[in-house]
Amino acid sequence: MAASTVQNSPVFTLTKQSDREIVMTRIFDAPRHLVFEALTKPEHLTRWFGPHGWTLAVCEVDFRLGGAWRFVLRGPDGKQMGMRGVYREIAQPGRFVSTESFDDYPGESLNTLVLSEEDGKTTLTITVRYLSGEIRDAVLRSGMERGASQTYDRLAQHLGTQAREIVITRVFDAPREVVFKAWTDPQCLKRWWGPKNFTNPVCEVDVRPGGAMRIHMRAPDGTIYPMTGVYREIAEPERLVFAASALDAKGDPLFEQVTTVTFAEAGAKTKLTVELTFSKVKPEAAPHLAGAEMGWNMSLDRLAEEVGGMSAEHATS
Repeated sequence: MAASTVQNSPVFTLTKQSDREIVMTRIFDAPRHLVFEALTKPEHLTRWFGPHGWTLAVCEVDFRLGGAWRFVLRGPDGKQMGMRGVYREIAQPGRFVSTESFDDYPGESLNTLVLSEEDGKTTLTITVRYLSGEIRDAVLRSGMERGASQTYDRLAQHLGTQAREIVITRVFDAPREVVFKAWTDPQCLKRWWGPKNFTNPVCEVDVRPGGAMRIHMRAPDGTIYPMTGVYREIAEPERLVFAASALDAKGDPLFEQVTTVTFAEAGAKTKLTVELTFSKVKPEAAPHLAGAEMGWNMSLDRLAEEVGGMSAEHATS
Protein backbone atom coordinates (compact mmCIF):
# COMPACT_ATOMS: atom_id res chain seq x y z
CA MET A 1 0.00 0.00 0.00
CA ALA A 2 1.34 3.44 -0.94
CA ALA A 3 1.76 5.94 1.88
CA SER A 4 -0.84 8.71 2.01
CA THR A 5 -0.80 11.80 4.16
CA VAL A 6 -4.12 12.41 5.88
CA GLN A 7 -3.13 15.58 7.72
CA ASN A 8 -0.37 18.03 6.99
CA SER A 9 0.77 21.31 8.58
CA PRO A 10 4.08 23.17 8.63
CA VAL A 11 5.14 21.25 11.75
CA PHE A 12 2.89 18.17 11.96
CA THR A 13 2.14 15.36 9.53
CA LEU A 14 0.22 12.12 9.85
CA THR A 15 0.69 9.52 7.14
CA LYS A 16 -0.79 6.09 6.47
CA GLN A 17 2.18 3.77 6.15
CA SER A 18 1.85 0.17 4.89
CA ASP A 19 -1.40 -1.70 5.55
CA ARG A 20 -1.62 -1.24 9.33
CA GLU A 21 0.72 1.57 10.31
CA ILE A 22 0.60 5.31 10.67
CA VAL A 23 3.60 7.62 10.98
CA MET A 24 3.37 10.99 12.73
CA THR A 25 6.06 13.65 12.69
CA ARG A 26 6.26 16.89 14.64
CA ILE A 27 9.03 19.51 14.69
CA PHE A 28 9.80 21.24 18.00
CA ASP A 29 11.91 24.33 18.54
CA ALA A 30 13.82 22.71 21.41
CA PRO A 31 16.87 20.45 21.84
CA ARG A 32 16.38 16.70 21.82
CA HIS A 33 17.20 16.10 25.49
CA LEU A 34 14.43 18.48 26.58
CA VAL A 35 11.89 16.81 24.30
CA PHE A 36 12.90 13.37 25.60
CA GLU A 37 12.45 14.49 29.21
CA ALA A 38 9.05 16.00 28.45
CA LEU A 39 7.93 12.69 26.90
CA THR A 40 9.12 10.45 29.73
CA LYS A 41 8.87 12.29 33.07
CA PRO A 42 5.53 12.65 34.91
CA GLU A 43 6.32 16.18 36.12
CA HIS A 44 6.35 17.24 32.47
CA LEU A 45 3.67 14.92 31.07
CA THR A 46 1.01 16.18 33.49
CA ARG A 47 1.46 19.69 32.10
CA TRP A 48 0.91 18.96 28.41
CA PHE A 49 -0.36 15.46 27.58
CA GLY A 50 -3.78 15.40 25.94
CA PRO A 51 -5.82 17.58 23.55
CA HIS A 52 -6.90 21.12 24.42
CA GLY A 53 -9.13 21.18 27.48
CA TRP A 54 -8.08 17.73 28.71
CA THR A 55 -6.04 17.01 31.84
CA LEU A 56 -3.90 14.04 32.79
CA ALA A 57 -5.61 12.87 36.00
CA VAL A 58 -3.42 9.77 36.38
CA CYS A 59 0.19 9.62 35.23
CA GLU A 60 2.21 6.59 36.31
CA VAL A 61 5.53 6.01 34.53
CA ASP A 62 8.07 3.28 35.26
CA PHE A 63 10.52 4.29 32.56
CA ARG A 64 12.76 1.26 32.23
CA LEU A 65 12.95 -1.79 30.01
CA GLY A 66 9.86 -3.84 30.86
CA GLY A 67 8.39 -1.03 32.97
CA ALA A 68 4.73 -0.12 32.65
CA TRP A 69 2.98 3.19 32.14
CA ARG A 70 -0.62 4.16 32.87
CA PHE A 71 -2.46 7.37 31.92
CA VAL A 72 -6.03 8.48 32.56
CA LEU A 73 -7.15 11.55 30.64
CA ARG A 74 -10.11 13.64 31.81
CA GLY A 75 -12.05 15.71 29.28
CA PRO A 76 -13.76 19.09 29.77
CA ASP A 77 -17.07 17.26 30.33
CA GLY A 78 -15.57 14.97 32.98
CA LYS A 79 -15.35 11.95 30.69
CA GLN A 80 -12.30 9.78 31.35
CA MET A 81 -10.14 7.80 28.94
CA GLY A 82 -7.60 5.31 30.26
CA MET A 83 -4.57 3.96 28.44
CA ARG A 84 -1.59 1.82 29.34
CA GLY A 85 1.47 0.07 27.97
CA VAL A 86 4.90 -1.45 28.57
CA TYR A 87 8.30 -0.14 27.51
CA ARG A 88 9.97 -2.61 25.13
CA GLU A 89 13.09 -0.66 24.11
CA ILE A 90 14.85 2.43 25.50
CA ALA A 91 17.79 4.24 23.89
CA GLN A 92 18.06 7.60 25.65
CA PRO A 93 17.73 10.31 24.38
CA GLY A 94 16.88 9.28 20.83
CA ARG A 95 14.40 6.42 20.85
CA PHE A 96 11.97 4.32 22.82
CA VAL A 97 9.40 1.66 21.94
CA SER A 98 6.28 0.82 23.93
CA THR A 99 2.96 -0.92 23.61
CA GLU A 100 -0.27 1.06 23.89
CA SER A 101 -3.84 -0.02 24.57
CA PHE A 102 -7.01 1.79 25.65
CA ASP A 103 -9.47 0.74 28.35
CA ASP A 104 -12.50 1.22 26.11
CA TYR A 105 -11.14 0.06 22.74
CA PRO A 106 -9.91 -3.36 21.62
CA GLY A 107 -6.42 -4.16 20.42
CA GLU A 108 -2.90 -3.06 21.17
CA SER A 109 -0.47 -1.03 19.11
CA LEU A 110 3.33 -0.95 19.08
CA ASN A 111 4.66 2.61 19.11
CA THR A 112 8.22 3.40 18.04
CA LEU A 113 9.30 6.96 18.84
CA VAL A 114 12.48 8.49 17.40
CA LEU A 115 13.94 11.94 18.09
CA SER A 116 16.48 13.61 15.80
CA GLU A 117 18.05 17.02 16.36
CA GLU A 118 19.38 19.55 13.86
CA ASP A 119 20.27 23.21 14.48
CA GLY A 120 18.65 23.15 17.92
CA LYS A 121 15.31 21.83 16.61
CA THR A 122 14.01 18.32 17.20
CA THR A 123 11.94 16.19 14.86
CA LEU A 124 9.76 13.62 16.59
CA THR A 125 8.78 10.63 14.45
CA ILE A 126 6.40 8.06 15.90
CA THR A 127 5.41 4.92 14.01
CA VAL A 128 2.26 3.24 15.33
CA ARG A 129 1.65 -0.35 14.24
CA TYR A 130 -1.84 -1.79 14.81
CA LEU A 131 -2.98 -5.42 14.79
CA SER A 132 -4.95 -4.83 11.58
CA GLY A 133 -5.73 -2.22 8.98
CA GLU A 134 -9.33 -2.18 10.17
CA ILE A 135 -8.31 -1.15 13.69
CA ARG A 136 -5.99 1.50 12.33
CA ASP A 137 -8.69 3.00 10.13
CA ALA A 138 -11.20 2.95 12.99
CA VAL A 139 -8.72 4.86 15.16
CA LEU A 140 -8.25 7.44 12.42
CA ARG A 141 -12.02 7.87 12.03
CA SER A 142 -12.28 8.58 15.76
CA GLY A 143 -10.44 11.90 15.29
CA MET A 144 -7.08 10.64 16.45
CA GLU A 145 -5.09 12.90 14.13
CA ARG A 146 -6.78 16.04 15.48
CA GLY A 147 -6.16 14.96 19.07
CA ALA A 148 -2.53 14.15 18.35
CA SER A 149 -1.96 17.48 16.63
CA GLN A 150 -3.43 19.41 19.58
CA THR A 151 -1.44 17.33 22.07
CA TYR A 152 1.82 18.10 20.29
CA ASP A 153 0.85 21.78 20.14
CA ARG A 154 0.60 21.70 23.92
CA LEU A 155 3.96 19.95 24.14
CA ALA A 156 5.50 22.69 21.99
CA GLN A 157 4.08 25.33 24.32
CA HIS A 158 5.38 23.46 27.36
CA LEU A 159 8.86 23.15 25.86
CA GLY A 160 8.89 26.90 25.37
CA THR A 161 8.73 27.29 29.17
CA GLN A 162 11.65 24.98 29.96
CA ALA A 163 15.19 25.95 30.87
CA ARG A 164 17.33 26.58 27.83
CA GLU A 165 21.05 26.99 27.39
CA ILE A 166 22.80 29.03 24.72
CA VAL A 167 26.58 29.27 24.33
CA ILE A 168 28.12 31.81 21.95
CA THR A 169 31.84 32.29 21.35
CA ARG A 170 33.40 35.22 19.51
CA VAL A 171 36.94 36.52 18.98
CA PHE A 172 37.29 40.32 19.12
CA ASP A 173 40.18 42.26 17.66
CA ALA A 174 40.78 44.16 20.90
CA PRO A 175 42.68 43.61 24.18
CA ARG A 176 40.88 41.86 27.01
CA GLU A 177 40.74 44.93 29.25
CA VAL A 178 39.03 46.88 26.46
CA VAL A 179 36.37 44.21 25.91
CA PHE A 180 35.80 43.90 29.67
CA LYS A 181 35.33 47.65 29.93
CA ALA A 182 32.71 47.55 27.16
CA TRP A 183 30.67 45.23 29.39
CA THR A 184 31.06 47.23 32.58
CA ASP A 185 31.14 50.93 31.63
CA PRO A 186 27.50 52.08 31.31
CA GLN A 187 28.33 54.60 28.58
CA CYS A 188 29.93 51.85 26.49
CA LEU A 189 27.29 49.29 27.35
CA LYS A 190 24.38 51.46 26.24
CA ARG A 191 25.94 51.94 22.79
CA TRP A 192 26.03 48.26 21.87
CA TRP A 193 23.55 46.37 24.09
CA GLY A 194 20.61 44.93 22.20
CA PRO A 195 19.81 43.87 18.62
CA LYS A 196 20.50 46.02 15.57
CA ASN A 197 18.76 49.43 15.60
CA PHE A 198 17.75 49.10 19.28
CA THR A 199 18.70 51.87 21.71
CA ASN A 200 19.01 51.95 25.49
CA PRO A 201 17.42 55.07 27.00
CA VAL A 202 18.03 53.56 30.46
CA CYS A 203 21.32 51.82 31.19
CA GLU A 204 22.23 51.74 34.87
CA VAL A 205 24.78 49.22 36.16
CA ASP A 206 26.46 48.86 39.55
CA VAL A 207 29.20 46.42 38.63
CA ARG A 208 30.00 44.70 41.92
CA PRO A 209 28.79 41.49 43.56
CA GLY A 210 25.21 42.19 44.62
CA GLY A 211 25.06 45.37 42.52
CA ALA A 212 21.96 46.04 40.46
CA MET A 213 21.50 46.50 36.73
CA ARG A 214 18.57 48.13 34.96
CA ILE A 215 18.37 48.41 31.19
CA HIS A 216 15.45 49.52 29.03
CA MET A 217 15.84 48.56 25.38
CA ARG A 218 13.84 50.57 22.86
CA ALA A 219 12.91 48.82 19.60
CA PRO A 220 12.78 50.72 16.29
CA ASP A 221 8.97 50.87 16.62
CA GLY A 222 9.28 52.53 20.04
CA THR A 223 8.40 49.49 22.16
CA ILE A 224 10.32 49.41 25.43
CA TYR A 225 11.70 46.11 26.73
CA PRO A 226 12.76 46.56 30.38
CA MET A 227 15.05 44.23 32.26
CA THR A 228 16.50 44.18 35.74
CA GLY A 229 19.22 42.08 37.28
CA VAL A 230 21.92 41.57 39.88
CA TYR A 231 25.63 40.92 39.44
CA ARG A 232 26.73 37.69 41.10
CA GLU A 233 30.45 37.53 40.30
CA ILE A 234 33.04 40.05 39.13
CA ALA A 235 36.58 38.88 38.34
CA GLU A 236 38.16 41.68 36.31
CA PRO A 237 39.12 41.21 33.52
CA GLU A 238 38.34 37.50 33.27
CA ARG A 239 34.72 36.81 34.17
CA LEU A 240 31.29 38.31 34.79
CA VAL A 241 28.18 36.54 36.06
CA PHE A 242 24.79 38.21 36.39
CA ALA A 243 21.18 37.14 36.74
CA ALA A 244 18.58 39.18 34.90
CA SER A 245 14.89 39.09 34.09
CA ALA A 246 12.91 40.53 31.22
CA LEU A 247 9.76 42.18 32.55
CA ASP A 248 6.19 42.15 31.26
CA ALA A 249 3.85 45.14 31.11
CA LYS A 250 3.07 44.74 34.82
CA GLY A 251 6.74 44.69 35.77
CA ASP A 252 6.72 40.96 36.56
CA PRO A 253 9.57 38.70 35.37
CA LEU A 254 8.95 36.74 32.18
CA PHE A 255 11.94 34.48 32.87
CA GLU A 256 15.25 34.40 34.68
CA GLN A 257 18.43 34.51 32.66
CA VAL A 258 21.83 33.73 34.17
CA THR A 259 24.63 35.04 31.98
CA THR A 260 28.24 33.97 32.43
CA VAL A 261 30.77 35.92 30.35
CA THR A 262 34.42 34.82 30.18
CA PHE A 263 37.21 36.88 28.63
CA ALA A 264 40.28 34.92 27.47
CA GLU A 265 43.41 36.41 25.92
CA ALA A 266 44.11 35.24 22.37
CA GLY A 267 47.33 37.04 21.57
CA ALA A 268 46.40 40.67 21.09
CA LYS A 269 42.76 39.62 20.67
CA THR A 270 40.05 38.47 23.10
CA LYS A 271 38.07 35.26 22.98
CA LEU A 272 34.68 35.95 24.52
CA THR A 273 32.31 33.18 25.63
CA VAL A 274 28.74 33.99 26.63
CA GLU A 275 26.82 31.22 28.39
CA LEU A 276 23.10 31.83 28.89
CA THR A 277 20.74 29.71 30.98
CA PHE A 278 17.02 30.53 30.92
CA SER A 279 14.69 29.25 33.64
CA LYS A 280 11.37 30.05 35.33
CA VAL A 281 10.01 30.81 31.88
CA LYS A 282 6.37 31.85 31.56
CA PRO A 283 4.44 30.66 28.47
CA GLU A 284 4.15 34.22 27.14
CA ALA A 285 7.95 34.47 27.12
CA ALA A 286 8.32 31.82 24.38
CA PRO A 287 8.84 34.45 21.61
CA HIS A 288 11.65 36.01 23.66
CA LEU A 289 13.45 32.68 23.88
CA ALA A 290 12.87 31.89 20.23
CA GLY A 291 14.74 35.04 19.23
CA ALA A 292 17.31 35.04 22.03
CA GLU A 293 20.25 33.57 20.13
CA MET A 294 19.71 35.80 17.11
CA GLY A 295 19.35 38.86 19.33
CA TRP A 296 22.54 38.08 21.22
CA ASN A 297 24.49 37.56 18.00
CA MET A 298 23.29 40.95 16.76
CA SER A 299 24.36 42.51 20.08
CA LEU A 300 27.81 40.99 19.75
CA ASP A 301 28.07 42.36 16.21
CA ARG A 302 27.51 45.79 17.72
CA LEU A 303 30.00 45.01 20.48
CA ALA A 304 32.63 44.29 17.82
CA GLU A 305 32.11 47.77 16.39
CA GLU A 306 32.25 49.32 19.85
CA VAL A 307 35.51 47.66 20.91
CA GLY A 308 37.04 48.42 17.54
CA GLY A 309 36.71 52.11 18.23
CA MET A 310 37.72 51.71 21.86
CA SER A 311 40.78 49.71 20.90
CA ALA A 312 41.97 52.44 18.56
CA GLU A 313 41.65 55.00 21.36
CA HIS A 314 43.41 52.63 23.77
CA ALA A 315 46.36 52.22 21.39
CA THR A 316 46.90 55.99 21.10
CA SER A 317 46.50 56.75 24.81
